[in-house]
Amino acid sequence: MHRLGYPLVAGLDEAGRGALAGPVVAAAVILPSSPRAPWLDQVRDSKQLTPPQREQLFPRIQEIALSVGVGQSGHDVIDAQGIVPATRLAMKAAVEHLTPAAQYLLIDYLQLPEIPLPQKGITYGDSLCLSIACASIVAKVTRDHLMADLDRLHPGYAFAGHKGYGTREHLVRLEELGPCPVHRRSFSPVSEIVAGGER
Repeated sequence: MHRLGYPLVAGLDEAGRGALAGPVVAAAVILPSSPRAPWLDQVRDSKQLTPPQREQLFPRIQEIALSVGVGQSGHDVIDAQGIVPATRLAMKAAVEHLTPAAQYLLIDYLQLPEIPLPQKGITYGDSLCLSIACASIVAKVTRDHLMADLDRLHPGYAFAGHKGYGTREHLVRLEELGPCPVHRRSFSPVSEIVAGGER
């Protein structure tokens, strides 16, 4: 896109869409037109990296990036509007937090017609596009840190370990303790547990 006259191209991705608790977090990252750093070949979709690898890359991405923006939609927004609209809101907030602002957007899967910028949704963008991969790492690490904070606020659910996803450990604790305030009531099996408790 730099060839088309857009020097400030932001890659966008999210983390937490499939979790049972906590927010969905989006990140937007604008890289230099020809980024150079010895660690760049380590960047890939955050799901393909270990937690220590992500934590190591997180500050390096922010150091080299021209701009980084982060946005989130909480469990309440997800329950009220649905996960896709909530994800769009988080991405819109991430773009709005970019300084300097983006001129073009490259987005993993989605398109954001509510943002008046030229853009392209890329299937498997976090594997094909460096700026989207960087955004996926920033979003994931930011959300992991938020879930560690929520673990301290809501002990017993092991949020710091499973990050709110539907692991066996999480489901066992959810059955034992019932949902806490940051669980997504619109997501199964949380909705079934809530319904069972209301009978």
